[in-house]
Amino acid sequence: MCAVSFLNLSIFALAGELKSADAKPGSKNQIEIKDFHFNPQTLTVKSGEKITWINRDEEPHTVVSVEKQFKKSTALDTDQEFTITAGVPGTYTYFCSVHPKMTGTIVVEK
Repeated sequence: MCAVSFLNLSIFALAGELKSADAKPGSKNQIEIKDFHFNPQTLTVKSGEKITWINRDEEPHTVVSVEKQFKKSTALDTDQEFTITAGVPGTYTYFCSVHPKMTGTIVVEK
């Protein structure tokens, strides 16, 4: 594990983890970064569930909340992961700060 960050926000509780590992294929709540896209672009989860992004591109990418609702990732190299824990229900948009046209949405339900 390269870094572990903990940040409690009233809107979105988060425990962020950055690690280099192979994700399990078909993992629940996994967002793959490939070909300069977040896939799926929209992910619906329940409050308290973990969400993991994994970079499958050769280029580094980041995960940054548009409204700073969760701690941003560091630059993710190939096969590195970033994990957060979904907090309060709502809709949260994010982007890659290296490639700002890359965007995605997380919908958190009760």
